Amino acid sequence: MNTQLDASIPVLTEIIEVATPLTALSSAAASSSDAAASPGLQPDSEQWLLLEQTLKENVLKQILARVDFVLEHRVRDNLADILQTAVEGLAAEIRSGLKNSLEDIVTRAVNQEITKAKIQK
Repeated sequence: MNTQLDASIPVLTEIIEVATPLTALSSAAASSSDAAASPGLQPDSEQWLLLEQTLKENVLKQILARVDFVLEHRVRDNLADILQTAVEGLAAEIRSGLKNSLEDIVTRAVNQEITKAKIQK
């Protein structure tokens, strides 16, 4: 391992010196909150309405996109279930119809052969 690189990584037991004291940061935050509270710097009602409208539109777009995704997913799942049920029912009907047709064909063929055998006697 490279000890030169490892020396630059602080260890949990080391105390790291902060370049700017916390009091300077807290006073800067207080002055910015005072500036925001002053009436001269607050946006007017038109800007608030515009901001509110923009926010509503953005939230609505996000919600509609999510609703579209969820709706499409649910429709796809439900449609797949419905189609599977319909295919199974259709296959059963076709199978039953084919069975009945084959029974009729075999019965007719046997009857014809019996009739031919009786005629030939």
